[in-house]
Amino acid sequence: MATAHDVARYILRVQGEMTTWKLQKLVYYSQAWHLVWEDEALFDERIEAWANGPVVRSLYDHHRGEYTVSSWPQGKVTNLTTRERSTIDSVLKFYGERTGKWLSDLTHQERPWNEAREGVSPGARSGREITPAMMADYYGSL
Repeated sequence: MATAHDVARYILRVQGEMTTWKLQKLVYYSQAWHLVWEDEALFDERIEAWANGPVVRSLYDHHRGEYTVSSWPQGKVTNLTTRERSTIDSVLKFYGERTGKWLSDLTHQERPWNEAREGVSPGARSGREITPAMMADYYGSL
């Protein structure tokens, strides 16, 4: 199985430099749509419902303090199957030209992030998980 690092590396290879905010959201949407289209997770790492949208903590730990990234030192593109790359390519085709802010705002309108943040004050820290089941249920209904 691929890792979130494999996905991040692939996204940056295809799209080029972007904000870490945008990268996190593209990784999130890659996971969500892979769950729907392939009925399986793209990677195992948890996605947490942070104040500014979904975040994979293991990615954050590597880009902390950076505003933009142009490459990813971890992961291997070759770990991704053809179907996994196809999912990511479709996500990039639809979401890739959007800004990190736009993508964050979109996640705030969607049920998975809102359910995971239920009872958490706006702007407050939270490590609550957006589960694969939550994502598959919501995005599968669209």
